[in-house]
Amino acid sequence: MAASLLLGAAMAPAWAQVPAGTAGEAPSPVTSSPEAPKPVATESAKPKAKPAAKPSTHHATKAQADAKATAKADAKRPAKAEAAVAVAATAGAATAAVAATATPASTPAPAAGATAAAASGNGGLTHPIFVLNSLDATISVIDPQTWTETKRIPTGKEPHHLYLTPDEKSLIVANALGDSLTFLDPRTAEVQRTVRGIVDPYQLRFSPDMKWMVTAGNRLNHVDIYRWDGKDVTLSKRISTGKTPSHLWIDSTSSIVYSTMQDSDELVAIDLNTQTLKWRVKTGSLPADVYGSPDDKTLFIGLTGGEGVEVYDVSGGKEARLVKTIPTGKGAHAFRGAGDRRHIYVSNRVANTISKIDMQTQTVVAQLPGPTGPDCMDVSADGRLILLSSRWGRKMTVIDTETRKVLRQISVGKSPHGVWTLDHAPR
Repeated sequence: MAASLLLGAAMAPAWAQVPAGTAGEAPSPVTSSPEAPKPVATESAKPKAKPAAKPSTHHATKAQADAKATAKADAKRPAKAEAAVAVAATAGAATAAVAATATPASTPAPAAGATAAAASGNGGLTHPIFVLNSLDATISVIDPQTWTETKRIPTGKEPHHLYLTPDEKSLIVANALGDSLTFLDPRTAEVQRTVRGIVDPYQLRFSPDMKWMVTAGNRLNHVDIYRWDGKDVTLSKRISTGKTPSHLWIDSTSSIVYSTMQDSDELVAIDLNTQTLKWRVKTGSLPADVYGSPDDKTLFIGLTGGEGVEVYDVSGGKEARLVKTIPTGKGAHAFRGAGDRRHIYVSNRVANTISKIDMQTQTVVAQLPGPTGPDCMDVSADGRLILLSSRWGRKMTVIDTETRKVLRQISVGKSPHGVWTLDHAPR
């Protein structure tokens, strides 16, 4: 076994080799000639590292007291979010400690004995893991074999979300304050190009038919619809929305875009064919991520200002109707599919937990730990590992979904937000 590990280390891919110098140090940008102008400006160059701009007030929050030493540089979120996060200063740690060991009655306890995946601790991951550091304006590249950060890549100002192109050839970083997109190779961790002129791309999503890329302008209160030809994007329509569009979901027929409105407490629907606003409904406090069931009949919305997930009936394309609220924990925020088309995970940012939800029964079937401000996450292809951005702790946390234990934490940059890898479970 030792010999095998040494051999593997000797033959590590280029992206996994730690560069000379200080570990985690951002490599010097490499500049090449820009590409010919496209509908939006592009350049084939690694973006130059720039000082992080003062964060937008729409994106930030006060750090929790138990993470103040490491998260005090984080930006300030809207007033309503401050109240929610303040709860964590006195109750978050205690809640997390209880939830980490609690097993709901509806879920059997994990079987005795660890599997090979748990023993190796990498869930079969072979490609680099990317962690987006919002306040550093960088991407940390993690080697899943050694669980070390191999390099940091400069991006545009205040990046907030990651998304893979439909052909899986590029990982896109949405640079909200940089008004740009950074394209990375998800296999080699090299910068491919930068696309400029994308106004305030806080979050983005591609339509299943691969014709459209949609961005949420969190700071400027609009949703932009871009035509996608497989390489370049062209703005088709800018739609004014409520205050602070946050997260997006597009149905399986590429007909409807759903967007939450973080500061006006609303959910809106946009007809993708006519590119017009269809309807808007009120939601609970600070709606964040939104996730649709495979049959397009149900939407799940995380309430960052509340204590659970709202469930809406949107069957037949009709206006959303609130069905129930699933108690999960304070500060329900971001979703990720478990890979079986039935279960989803939601991070509870204030409670410091992760809840597993059965979309059919609309109940919580498991609680897992989510240390220091759990935010966005990814799930390994075998479903065994959750890769979590622990926002206040400047860590990527690796969690075993079967034992419901934290396996390890890897130090990354300031305010880690998005996590992505090619070796992911089906969405």
